[in-house]
Amino acid sequence: MKTEAAIFRSAAKRFAFQERLGIGILYVGLVFGAVLFMVPLYIMLAMALKTPIEISQTSPWSWPTQPTFGNFQTLLMDPQLDFWRKFKNTLLLSAVPTLGVVLTSAMVAYPFARLRFRGRDRLFLILLSTMMLPGVVTMIPGYILNAKLGWVDTYWPFLVYPFLGGGAFNIFLMRQFMMGIPREMDEAAKIDGASNAATFWRILLPNCGPVLATIAVFSFIGGFRDFLGPLMILNDPDKMTLEVALRGLQTSRGTDWHLLMAGSLLVFLPIVVIFIGCQRYFVKGIALTGGK
Repeated sequence: MKTEAAIFRSAAKRFAFQERLGIGILYVGLVFGAVLFMVPLYIMLAMALKTPIEISQTSPWSWPTQPTFGNFQTLLMDPQLDFWRKFKNTLLLSAVPTLGVVLTSAMVAYPFARLRFRGRDRLFLILLSTMMLPGVVTMIPGYILNAKLGWVDTYWPFLVYPFLGGGAFNIFLMRQFMMGIPREMDEAAKIDGASNAATFWRILLPNCGPVLATIAVFSFIGGFRDFLGPLMILNDPDKMTLEVALRGLQTSRGTDWHLLMAGSLLVFLPIVVIFIGCQRYFVKGIALTGGK
């Protein structure tokens, strides 16, 4: 008969084997998913580096025999696309709203997270309920409001509204993070004579770096990829963004797949750079707010 030590060693070996097998299956699944999501990017890159003749004679899956960057040069120099002007417009309509969203969402979330007042929870519930409204529902009323204000074909709707609260989701994310910060820090600040405003600016906000970076990434990518907003509000081609310009390029050059894929990469590249640069803070902010 086996001794208890032998039985224990046998069970430990089976457990270790099952654990390694589970980890192995998990990694295989993650690698497969990563490859699956990278396939469209590979096809887009391969077609962007091909000439029109090679695209017509080869499969989309094949890598170009002689990669060329002439497609990117053609787009950057195309007067119809006017890439650099559209890029400046897109950057303006992404960076300034991001600043407004980060600042005002933190200011609105602070009372919900740290202060006690009558009706706080009901008011926060009403705020969260606005997240259930699809953007399509408020699209027409928003356009009518902008028309009444005389803001059609101007940048004011994109630059002003982000400073008026920051959005329900961002407020929720900021509130959840602030609730995880020990209240003893607030009490110590009050003992030293700090007001609520001083506590917010000097104590809480410096400790909210990860969630601020998370909201900034969400906001910047949303502003950079916004298509319907500029399409509805702006009429002047010189004020258009890259997303709208790329759609115009698709309409005018529907069969020039090499130029369309090159334009898609040019629009996609800044987002990748921003996400990679802020990935560490982004993941940390999501984890600490309970969103993982």
